[in-house]
Amino acid sequence: MDSANTTKVDWGEPRSKTVTWYDPTTGARAATGMSGLDYLSAMHRGELPPPPISALFGDMRISSVAEGEVEFSCVPDESAYNPIGLVHGGLACTLLDSVTGCAVHSTLPAGTGYSSAEIKVNYLRAIRLDTGKLHALGRVTKPGRRVAFAEGEIRDSAGKLLATASSTCTVFG
Repeated sequence: MDSANTTKVDWGEPRSKTVTWYDPTTGARAATGMSGLDYLSAMHRGELPPPPISALFGDMRISSVAEGEVEFSCVPDESAYNPIGLVHGGLACTLLDSVTGCAVHSTLPAGTGYSSAEIKVNYLRAIRLDTGKLHALGRVTKPGRRVAFAEGEIRDSAGKLLATASSTCTVFG
């Protein structure tokens, strides 16, 4: 496209977002001697810092944790918008990957870790700024010593289902 023939659009003033996080090795060191449930519970109680990624996505936090089930919440802001003015699906995928992985983590003994091997996400409704707070729930469907399976869902504050996921995690220790 010839730049001489383009019309300049008033973009307005640029916006910014400051992201602040704690040293992630603090929590990682503590995790080595704790079961997954104890570790996530300590994070939920504020005894351990949240992971740095939580600061990127609408202050993503653990709302509740039990063995095999974890709930997170977040409130996306416009910095998560895609080019067509909706919250990017990557935020929903990250939220679902987090709750399904943490649900698996909550079933693991001390000295055992996990990694996401696969996730399939179904986007059911658009997420916008006016959607408000997102609630994501992850549940283990089949625990395992080498591979574990979980499912997740995201709902808005009114309970509308926005996205679902199925996840496979590799367990190692």
